[in-house]
Amino acid sequence: MAKLRWGIIGTGRIANLFAAGVHRSQTGELVAVASRFKSKARDFAKEYEIPHAHGSYEALVADPKVDIVYVATPHAQHREWALRAAEAKKHVLCEKPIGLHHDEAVAMIQAAWENSVFFMEAYMYRCHPQIARTIELIRAGTIGDVRSITASFGFCAPYDLEGRLFNRTLGGGGILDLGGYCTSMARLIAGVAQGKPFVEPERLSVFGQIGKESGVDEYATALAIFPGEIAAILSCGLRFKQENKVRIDGSGGSLTLTDPWVPCFDGGETALLLERNGEEIETIRVTAPPLYAIEADFCAGCILKGDRQASSPAMSWADTIGNIRMQDEWRRAMDAPTPFTQVRPVAPTHISE
Repeated sequence: MAKLRWGIIGTGRIANLFAAGVHRSQTGELVAVASRFKSKARDFAKEYEIPHAHGSYEALVADPKVDIVYVATPHAQHREWALRAAEAKKHVLCEKPIGLHHDEAVAMIQAAWENSVFFMEAYMYRCHPQIARTIELIRAGTIGDVRSITASFGFCAPYDLEGRLFNRTLGGGGILDLGGYCTSMARLIAGVAQGKPFVEPERLSVFGQIGKESGVDEYATALAIFPGEIAAILSCGLRFKQENKVRIDGSGGSLTLTDPWVPCFDGGETALLLERNGEEIETIRVTAPPLYAIEADFCAGCILKGDRQASSPAMSWADTIGNIRMQDEWRRAMDAPTPFTQVRPVAPTHISE
């Protein structure tokens, strides 16, 4: 089988991690990279042995040697380059968050539909086998009926108002950068408990801080109530390190994901802790290849089958739409001074197919 030919837009940290992952994948090869600065593209290409370095994103999108585009730009540029890649008949893996708000997400997915290309939001943790194992354990009733979910993701970022994390114009803030992991996990687990791929919250209460200088949410907490009276406490932020774990409590025990978001990204073993009566009874170990290699191979598998979107537990189109809508609601409830468009109650019908 011919390998899937990847082109990367952007040369930041996440682009470096993904490029290393493609090198260790079974199905992909790196053929092109693009930066606004040709020198950066050349340096990146040299480091990862990529044959073509483009000094513009337009050139990469037009490159006939590229099968799939990985959009690794700052958040505010995701919409433009995902749209342009899809319109050029390229498959697309778009870094999270898919966009700045729900309407941008719908536009990107609509473009993928109209151009018959594969499109996925890059919540890479969803492709790791520990998520499939977690789902198996919940479905098997290992911890009884799910009652609550606790998920956190936060770190102390350098306070740079020009950098993407604290810059409003670049889509900064903890909810978009980190909170989407927590919302996507809670929606997934609550959905599995209800026999569905995911569910949406019925109620949402929030607390947090909007930075006086940055104008973005610097830390935030949400209490979400899901169908079945499942409560989820979600916490994210850029100003202090958090526990960065997921705990699922049920009527018969609890399950803790000790490394939920970037599980052994260089490959290896991660652990799920199973407890009953407050005491650990089993450590369930999951071994897997490098995280970004798994993601690249997952995309290739979907494309080989002719699928235009991922199936659960990876991010389907409807899952992506619901997840960004929940992030919109969280930010709006905090009065985050970010421009929103109208949040529609449902996405176009074909997105759920």
